[in-house]
Amino acid sequence: MVEFRTDDGAVVAVEAVTEGRPGSRLVARDGTVQAARTFEGALEGVRAAASSALRVFRDGELRPDGVEIEFGVKMSAETGAIIAKGTAEGHLVVRLTWSPSPTS
Repeated sequence: MVEFRTDDGAVVAVEAVTEGRPGSRLVARDGTVQAARTFEGALEGVRAAASSALRVFRDGELRPDGVEIEFGVKMSAETGAIIAKGTAEGHLVVRLTWSPSPTS
């Protein structure tokens, strides 16, 4: 387990992936590890990736009414959030929706 602190001081316990990096500065306490970043900081890269992906689909020539992007996220004590692969090639689901145009 890894404990992430939120910006407002709350603690979020997460089952995290192990990185196995030598020389880690993280301190184990009662079977948990204190994360090097805040919870929000750990998710910042994922937020940026989601924002970029949404921009690609919204601003393209398809012009969908709705865009839904799904990907798995693994949490790591030192690097934060990692976009997880669900298969050998990776996991990313994109759903684009269009509403029927009103008839006159």
